[in-house]
Amino acid sequence: MFGPVNSILSLIFWLISVTAFVMSVWALVHAVRIPARAFAAAGKQTKQLWLIILGFATLFTFAAAVNYGGIGTGLPNIFTIAAIIASGIYLADVKPAVTMYRSGGSEGPYGPW
Repeated sequence: MFGPVNSILSLIFWLISVTAFVMSVWALVHAVRIPARAFAAAGKQTKQLWLIILGFATLFTFAAAVNYGGIGTGLPNIFTIAAIIASGIYLADVKPAVTMYRSGGSEGPYGPW
């Protein structure tokens, strides 16, 4: 069902797809661990919206990484590219903003006490 990697180009696309899947999972796990009030305090979209976006991003990148039953060419499609962009926006913009609201009062201005 899943054919062997016959060329260097298909290997590169497969590695990109696996990397995109790992990035989406990382963003989704981070979003799950952050409290909902941190998103509002940072002025970002709601936690529920980000969980939906990142859930679909993880699904689409997983399908690209395993080539979903051998259907298709294995190349990233528009949904995979949109998933990579959504995960990248979360990791580059939202994650740094909400991470500082994660823990309670045990952190000072220069790190944990």
